[in-house]
Amino acid sequence: MQPKSKKRKQRAVVDTNVVVAGISGFREQYVPGRVPSADLLHRWAGEDHFVWLYSEDVLAEYKDVLKRLHVRSAAIGTLINVIRELGEPVEIRCLDEISPDPKDDAFCLCAEAGRADIIFTLNPRDFPQSRLKAKVIEPHPTPGRHSR
Repeated sequence: MQPKSKKRKQRAVVDTNVVVAGISGFREQYVPGRVPSADLLHRWAGEDHFVWLYSEDVLAEYKDVLKRLHVRSAAIGTLINVIRELGEPVEIRCLDEISPDPKDDAFCLCAEAGRADIIFTLNPRDFPQSRLKAKVIEPHPTPGRHSR
């Protein structure tokens, strides 16, 4: 009998809006199924659910948006450090314009250069599926849990 082959973890880029929505789901006690973006972050951090791909431009966008939303600097720093520690850095070598929203080009380029399987976003229209190899999807509630 042959040993079971290890399933390759999916590689994903996470849009800023998913990070923001996910963090908001942790303001109070985390309840699985209530906020799909929080479920996604919880599965990633707790279960190593997927490989989080990031570039320096992606991290800069997270920091900028979270600062504008008045998230505490210590919380932003912790998030960025965890992503750096557990995620996988991607070096961007080209500066193509892919998205209709120029701020989302960093995420598209990170996905392409990092060979992402998925881009998690709450704004799929900003990620033209026809120009990307990664599947563009919205976060889903934790399997087996019901949204309220």
